[in-house]
Amino acid sequence: MMVATKHYAFIDRLPHVKGRLVEDAPLSRLSWFKTGGPADVLFEPADEDDLVAFLRRVPSDIPLTIIGVGSNLLVRDGGVEGVVIRLGRAFSEIKIRADVVKAGAAAMDVHVAREAAKGGLSGLEFMVGVPGTVGGALRMNAGAYGREIKDVLIHAHAVDRYGHVHELRPNDFDFGYRSSRAAKDLIFLRASFQAKTGDEAAIRARMSEISTERQESQPIGTRTGGSTFKNPDGKKAWELIDAAGCRGLRVGDAQVSEKHCNFLINHGAATAEDIETLGETVRERVKEATGVTLEWELAIIGRNRDEGGDA
Repeated sequence: MMVATKHYAFIDRLPHVKGRLVEDAPLSRLSWFKTGGPADVLFEPADEDDLVAFLRRVPSDIPLTIIGVGSNLLVRDGGVEGVVIRLGRAFSEIKIRADVVKAGAAAMDVHVAREAAKGGLSGLEFMVGVPGTVGGALRMNAGAYGREIKDVLIHAHAVDRYGHVHELRPNDFDFGYRSSRAAKDLIFLRASFQAKTGDEAAIRARMSEISTERQESQPIGTRTGGSTFKNPDGKKAWELIDAAGCRGLRVGDAQVSEKHCNFLINHGAATAEDIETLGETVRERVKEATGVTLEWELAIIGRNRDEGGDA
């Protein structure tokens, strides 16, 4: 077990692990926005058994938060209370069995699409356009270019707060648009997706089209997250934001992207507060201009700077 020198009240109450426990761990390096405060403790389990054992023994009053690669995440400047759990390489394996693609929760969606293509399997091409991991995709029913996770999911396995492993079928998720009603305490471990035999050249061509369209229409390569707001019924968030005059709007070093105004950008020195304030300003202006209340698609976690922490 690896632990830094600073001690919080609960650090000595955490169980021994095979993986890593790091106190006061900076989360800004794990978020695509590259900003935000630290985790009180970051836990990176060595494998599934390590995670399950930890959950069975960790005191129930210690808050737990699961994160992925930080593609759809804004961490507030005061950091995150309790233990932040991040799954690593042991949870990223991808296997193909006939027309089924099995992937760990930490596998990148784009890698799932590419492995399926190598196996000559179609149906998962859309995942090349989804930033993030399988776990996050399950939680929010991620989708792109006309397809969603609910369209291809066979089943998934997850572990709850108390270390009990569950198998979930699509009906257990009650999927909606960019949402699922799976229990909030579940940590996804792996999932199986239905594909079908296809022409590898055609599959790769479609994936190339999706990648090119993303490059041309989205601020790829900047300090940004995924789409900031969900599309309201029958409308597109970016069109509403544009109509409200928010394209290019700034708060400090945070800006509404000029290229695609449903993305917020950190130009280098933006705090999480700057980004969240900018997003809330956009929501207010869109509400005033169109009567539509935008819902955040980004996950926002943690404390504000004045609520505690050392950020």
